[in-house]
Amino acid sequence: MSGKNRLIVLASRPKGEVGPENFRLVEAEIPEVGPGEVLVRNRFLSLDPYMRGRMDETKSYAAAQSLGEVMIGGTAGEVIESRNPKFAVGDPVIGMFGWQLYGKSDGSMLRKVDTTQVPLSAYLGCAGMPGVTAWYGLNRIVAPKTGETVVVSAASGAVGSVVGQLAKRKGCRVVGVAGGESKCRIVTGEYGFDACIDYKAGRLYEDLRAATPDGIDGCFENVGGEVFDAVLRRMNAFGRIAVCGLIAGYDGKAMPVHNFRSVLVNRLRIEGFIVAEHMNAWPEALRELGALVAAGELKYRETIAQGLENAPEAFIGLLKGRNIGKQLVKLDRE
Repeated sequence: MSGKNRLIVLASRPKGEVGPENFRLVEAEIPEVGPGEVLVRNRFLSLDPYMRGRMDETKSYAAAQSLGEVMIGGTAGEVIESRNPKFAVGDPVIGMFGWQLYGKSDGSMLRKVDTTQVPLSAYLGCAGMPGVTAWYGLNRIVAPKTGETVVVSAASGAVGSVVGQLAKRKGCRVVGVAGGESKCRIVTGEYGFDACIDYKAGRLYEDLRAATPDGIDGCFENVGGEVFDAVLRRMNAFGRIAVCGLIAGYDGKAMPVHNFRSVLVNRLRIEGFIVAEHMNAWPEALRELGALVAAGELKYRETIAQGLENAPEAFIGLLKGRNIGKQLVKLDRE
């Protein structure tokens, strides 16, 4: 195929906060398709907090992003050339092609999706990896029972918003934590949480205590730091905490925990998890999430940046909490 691919590579490793200088936009040839392969034109790029950890060279659950290589990331697009009998031109697909316009695959890491009832972009959010993350952490770790109180941090985000809605469907009292009055209004108004704490208001623990008069039975933790510490003070005996993310410390900031005694006193179960390590749960989760989205019973929001060149700034905004719901980049058509 004639034309050029455009991609963003990791130019340098951040020292503290991520900056535009850590990325570089380059051009390359569009990959040639060989036997058994397909060429995909990406339409949407997913931006997710885990990418920040991959930019560092420190020990983690996954290998560090290599310098000079295309930034990692989930993509949604369509097949434009196929030499693989399992895929036809025009098939909508979800892949992991990263921050670029075109991707080539042998089909092994490519998933066809049905866009007749669920929009393509939603497969990168509530009907995709973030949704499965919410589903797994809530159902398999927090495992809430009817009448229990569940607290969700980063409640207006792609993961937190799904956690809260699923917990409400299980008959729980759901309390979110988010930054700013406008986000809290969305959390309670659109997503149906019972309450939402604005951690920027300066009354984090006092407001959390008022919103959880019967204590906290389950916590889905996306933030860490001060928010997590306040939750520990309110946990009930035999409470469960699913640790999904620690975005408060992604730029190297300290995240002291002063209330760790609660873990022993309340015999808490705390489990960190990486959803990619639980692929056996994906089919069930995706079926349930897709059905809820198709029926209009799972609400979601998207913040969409236009154009690949704006991905770095959108990613920096994501880390600073500027987005509402799922942060995507719409990759313009040629």
